[in-house]
Amino acid sequence: MSRFARLRHQRPLDVFFTLVIATLCVIVLVVTLYPLYFVVIASISNPSLVATGQVVLFPQGISWFGYEQILQDERIWTGYRNTLVYSLVGTALNLIVTMPAAFALSRAEFVWRRPLMLFFAFTMFFSGGLIPTYLLYRDIGLLDNWLVFVLPSALNVYNLIIARAFFEHSLPNELFEAAMIDGANYLQFFVRIALPLSKAIIAVIALYYLVQHWNDFFTGLIFVRDADKQPLQIVLRDILLSNQAFAGGAGGAGGSGAGYGQQYADQIKYGVIVVSTLPLIVLYPFLQRYFDKGVMIGSVKG
Repeated sequence: MSRFARLRHQRPLDVFFTLVIATLCVIVLVVTLYPLYFVVIASISNPSLVATGQVVLFPQGISWFGYEQILQDERIWTGYRNTLVYSLVGTALNLIVTMPAAFALSRAEFVWRRPLMLFFAFTMFFSGGLIPTYLLYRDIGLLDNWLVFVLPSALNVYNLIIARAFFEHSLPNELFEAAMIDGANYLQFFVRIALPLSKAIIAVIALYYLVQHWNDFFTGLIFVRDADKQPLQIVLRDILLSNQAFAGGAGGAGGSGAGYGQQYADQIKYGVIVVSTLPLIVLYPFLQRYFDKGVMIGSVKG
């Protein structure tokens, strides 16, 4: 039976309620997606038309000047390279640390699991503060070191709890007992059985960590001074806060050049936003099918 046929067999009040819910969902979808869509069309529209509010639904006076300047600016590519390295290396380290720790804490026979979980949970509510953290990083040599983007964030307690819940409620204990009878130890069970059955939760945790690393600008802002090690988000922030974006490529040659760069500053800013978020937007559809499954697995028992 089609969806419209089912509506015809419902009571008028049920049909009205369904239409109201559908209308609200469409409104929320439009309100959520339109700002993203506007950034895209504004990045290829004439800046004067954008500033005067003439760009609403479709791009006007299409110009690719902003993207041309972005592709020519070395800072963008340096930031891209750094962020890509930090995100991939950081996410790999996060999974290497989080998944074994979650598996160990999920085992009932591990007598120290409750004290350790309390220790981990304590760090979610209390921290040492910015100044002690800065002094610690200075003493262990992490200032102006690319490892500052990777090592301090090797474990996220929230993701650890999600992964532990998955191992605890979604892997039958009988499976572990059968593996033990066949001569497997804990490491073999984890590598050969637990991990292959955990693809959904691994994809979700990896996406969480990847987004965290990709959007991280506070670390570069506070602990890194070397421009060659700054992530893309710092480059983006500098451009968004500057009225003379890309002074060398978009308007640093004399008076008329400066005015030209200033005129197209907003277009460049919109273009940088698109360029910086495009990889995650492209990646998400490939992981989306694991998203609901990975988060919900382990949340329902019985």
